Amino acid sequence: MGGGKALVNAYFRSAERLGVQIRYDAQVSDLELDGGQFVAAHLAERTVDGQRLPAERIEARACVLAAGGFESNREWLREAWGQNERGEWPSDNFLIRGTRFNTGVLLRRMIELGADVIGDPTQAHMVAIDARAPLYDGGICTRIDCVSLGVVVNRDGERFYDEGEDFWPKRYAIWGRLVAGQPGQQAYSIIDQQAIGRFMPPVFPGTQANTLAELARKLGLPEATFVDTVERYNRACSVGTFDHTTLDDCHTSGLTPAKTHWARPLVKPPFQAYPLKPGVTFTYLGLATDENAAVHFNGQPSRNLFVAGEMMAGNVLGKGYTAGIGMAIGTAFGRIAGTQAAAAAGMTPFHTFSEPHHAAV
Repeated sequence: MGGGKALVNAYFRSAERLGVQIRYDAQVSDLELDGGQFVAAHLAERTVDGQRLPAERIEARACVLAAGGFESNREWLREAWGQNERGEWPSDNFLIRGTRFNTGVLLRRMIELGADVIGDPTQAHMVAIDARAPLYDGGICTRIDCVSLGVVVNRDGERFYDEGEDFWPKRYAIWGRLVAGQPGQQAYSIIDQQAIGRFMPPVFPGTQANTLAELARKLGLPEATFVDTVERYNRACSVGTFDHTTLDDCHTSGLTPAKTHWARPLVKPPFQAYPLKPGVTFTYLGLATDENAAVHFNGQPSRNLFVAGEMMAGNVLGKGYTAGIGMAIGTAFGRIAGTQAAAAAGMTPFHTFSEPHHAAV
């Protein structure tokens, strides 16, 4: 159905047609550098098809690092996010939308080797996803896309942000971080029947009830507070011409936080609720680079070590996200890094991508 998996499959098919040798189940455990220049990669011992293979050292004239962030490293997430005033570790409640293998082994090693770093370790592409999703690899089908069509409350039954601030593709990735700031890193997206058919349904069905009070009891929320929150929202709605394809004039008045667009009273049962938790797609802490995708050491670019994808996303993304940018970063800087690595290895004439005739590459 397209998306990242189809993109990667296309890359692998192209590589195979070119005769590129691909090693599966082969973790690069260390890098060998000399004065900021790449010398060799070290593969850890591994077992492939029941056969135990020894550790291996692979020399090369150039290297591209594309080993991802550290979103699956629970200890590193703890280190970045710390503890709250109750002694809890908020990051323990994060789910990981992508692979369990992005533990940041090479990112950490490059930091130890003195590579220049960019980005905030707490910043990430973090989406509010279904709290019932698996810990790893839930993917896009666990995303909850009805936030702008209703209200979102925390486990205390209270709203905490404007659900209609802007179009969903521009705002969906702020909600993971918003939920991360709530008690227990838990929230609930609440809609009524007016929203059905207007959003991509998630893989798990919502909790359904014919009254707000019944819904609160099913969710384990404080009933009086939750009902009061929704009823105050309903009274505050100034309904104009509802249009989910535009920044319409349906908004709240005299309510904090406001809902600035698509505000309609939740009055058509049965009501539905989806439990939310933060879902980390990838982290933004990465290696500092330039338009040539070179890894930098003390501000100086390496001649033969390059970086692409999540591992350098912090050069583009400081905080927030908009749909498709992760794939754009991987595609653009993957192409740049690959071309530069080929040039560094003596395979093509060397040109920097700051030159006008390479601007379209």
